[in-house]
Amino acid sequence: MKRISALLILMVVPLMALLGCGKKESPAPQAAASGSGPAAEPKAGGELNLFGWSEYIPQEVLDGFTKETGIKVNYETYASNEEMMSKLLAGGTRYDLIQPSEYAVEALIKQNKLQPLDHARLPNLKHIAPTFRNQAHDPELKYTVPYMGTTVGIVVNTEKVKEPIKGFKDVFQPKYKGRIVALNDAREIVAWVMVTMGLDANNVTPENLAKIKPTLAEWIKLVKVFDSDSPKTALLNGDVDIGVVWSGEAALLYQEDKNKFQFILPAEGTHKAIDSLAIPTNAENKIGAEMFMNHILRPEVSKLISDKFPYTNPNTEARKLLTPEQLANPASYPPLAGMETFHDIGKAAADVDKLVTDLKASQ
Repeated sequence: MKRISALLILMVVPLMALLGCGKKESPAPQAAASGSGPAAEPKAGGELNLFGWSEYIPQEVLDGFTKETGIKVNYETYASNEEMMSKLLAGGTRYDLIQPSEYAVEALIKQNKLQPLDHARLPNLKHIAPTFRNQAHDPELKYTVPYMGTTVGIVVNTEKVKEPIKGFKDVFQPKYKGRIVALNDAREIVAWVMVTMGLDANNVTPENLAKIKPTLAEWIKLVKVFDSDSPKTALLNGDVDIGVVWSGEAALLYQEDKNKFQFILPAEGTHKAIDSLAIPTNAENKIGAEMFMNHILRPEVSKLISDKFPYTNPNTEARKLLTPEQLANPASYPPLAGMETFHDIGKAAADVDKLVTDLKASQ
């Protein structure tokens, strides 16, 4: 999984205004049936262009939706919110569904780039847990349907690392140079340094970036692999011994060998993320997109997603279908209560991207 800067959003507004002209919605099937039954009984045919995170939506879920509805899903993936917004706002391909995290939702709503949802077509929205509602980025779920929750944690190969690891400052030590995999995400790694230095990860100012730069440069030098798509792979292959990864990736490692791979929530603090499904303003198949949303909200479908990608499932009924072992996985269901989320930082996002890119290039 996960995170262009808001500066790019501002740069492409005129282009998006042009793209919005002449928008037409393709003939759409009927709305989904209520409750948790089949997604709908639509007319066969039609396509749905889905732009989502890599390693996040099982193929069997896409195939099941197509089998029931006749709607072909064209699934294109990205590795960060920044990549997604850059392509979305540049135009070209029109997407019917995207999968933004909370701060990307904030940015897109500010720019009027998301369509309000028709809740009458989303009866299965009732399954979303209260803890995933009333969030700052979309308090009434007007624009988004929560897909999964996640956080960032540390995974340690205990067969290779004998010293206690409690937080980021323990990971980014010279003795672990060349033994670390970290998310390839500028916003993330900057946040890790900021919280370690006692700074608010959402207070991204020129002064704070200057303050963290020396430490950030040292940390980047220590990392062997930057990977947001499948950071678990480097740990499974034995290429590295420590990872700072998405919680779902950590959960898969825990499933593989819970005695070997230890999951740790950083002592300095970490943040939670809520990844959602949303419909861009220039989508051509809004009804089909809402049918897909309602489909993945069915408990048995949501359960399939958790089986393949064990992030924090926001669907209360789907959780009832999970095994005790799945629910006991500390990386799948960490204590998210009280954790902050990232917020849109506007033009400062470009400064974050440039700082990290320049430091990587200088290594």
